Amino acid sequence: MKDSLGFPPGGLSAGGALARPPERKAEAESPAESVERLRQSVRGLIEVLGRMIERRDPFVAGHQRRVSDLARAIAAEIGLSPKAVEGLGIAGQIHDLGKIAVPAEILSKPAPLSALEYDLVKTHAQAGFDILKGISFPWPVAETIHQHHERLDGSGYPRGLRGEAIIPEARILAVADVVEAMSAHRPFRPAHGLEAALHEINRNRGRLYDPAAAEACFRMFREKGFRFKE
Repeated sequence: MKDSLGFPPGGLSAGGALARPPERKAEAESPAESVERLRQSVRGLIEVLGRMIERRDPFVAGHQRRVSDLARAIAAEIGLSPKAVEGLGIAGQIHDLGKIAVPAEILSKPAPLSALEYDLVKTHAQAGFDILKGISFPWPVAETIHQHHERLDGSGYPRGLRGEAIIPEARILAVADVVEAMSAHRPFRPAHGLEAALHEINRNRGRLYDPAAAEACFRMFREKGFRFKE
C-alpha cells in the first residue's frame, strides 16, 4: 500500500533519504573467474571495435579477421605460448583500427594512391596505437599494432625500427598482414594471389621479415593445408 505521494510504507528513512534494501554480501570471485571475466570484457571490446571498422570499410574488416587467423597459426607453429597466441589473435583482429582516421574516399579509391594519399594511409599504425595505448590489455596489443609495418632492415614505418627492436608479435603480424593483403583484391588493384605473396615473404625473409615467422607461414600453406576463410 502506498501513501498519498506514491511511496511505499517505510520507503523513506528517518533522514528523508530513500530507504535501500539490505545489501547482499558479494560472493568471492575465484582467480579463474576473474580471468574469464577479463577475457569476456576484452572480447566484447574487440567485437565493438571490429564492428566500428566494418561499418566504415568492409575490406578492412575481412582483412583483419583473416590476418588474425594466419597470425595465430604462425605463432602456434613457432611454439609461442597459448597466452601469446591469444593476444596476437586479438591484435590481428584490430590491427588496422587506426584507419578510422584515414578519409574513407582514400581507403575505397578505385585507382592507385598518390604519394600524399599513401602517406595518409601510413598514419594508421600510429593512430591505432594512440587509440589503444591507454587500455591495460594482458598482452602488448597496442605496441604490436604500432609496429606491424616495421621491417627488419629499418625500412618500415612509423619509426623505422630495426631487428630485435621490433617485438616478436609484430614481426609475426607483419608476415600475416603482407600475405593476406597481397592475396586479396583491393579497390585500387586486383589480387596478386597467394603464390606471389609467399614468394615475397620467402624472397625477403631475414631482410624485411622475421625468418622464423616467414618459414612457419610457408609451412602452414605448403604442408599444413592452411587456407583463408571467406
